[in-house]
Amino acid sequence: MKLHELQPSAGSRQKRKRVGRGMASGMGKTSSRGHNGQNSRSGGGVRPGFEGGQTPLARRLPKRGFTNPNRKEIIALDVSVLNRFAEGTEITPEFLKQQGVVKNMKDGIKFLGNGNIDVKLVVKANAFSKSAAEKIASAGGTAEVI
Repeated sequence: MKLHELQPSAGSRQKRKRVGRGMASGMGKTSSRGHNGQNSRSGGGVRPGFEGGQTPLARRLPKRGFTNPNRKEIIALDVSVLNRFAEGTEITPEFLKQQGVVKNMKDGIKFLGNGNIDVKLVVKANAFSKSAAEKIASAGGTAEVI
């Protein structure tokens, strides 16, 4: 195959539909809209979810629950995550984001007591579970609530 032999595959490129260009075009007179009715008018058509006057599905289904607009999204991390850092390091939410441990910082970080910690660290976070605070303290570090 040579450069001058290249061409698009059959059916991959369609011509734009030019409506209202006379009867000979095949799309004259009503311009492919049919006769009368809501969709034939300019600006016609219905909004998304409209079901022709029938009660829409979104209104037929029961509504349950409550969404709290003031909800806080706290990221939970295990204390075992802290083993990767050098001894004596001060761990803050900003530091964890910088190191790539946390990607999207929401409203705070809470440490949970899953796993073990062997390194002495100063950990500053928004919350600690009881077992996480005990494990950090038993490793010789401190757990400070911001």
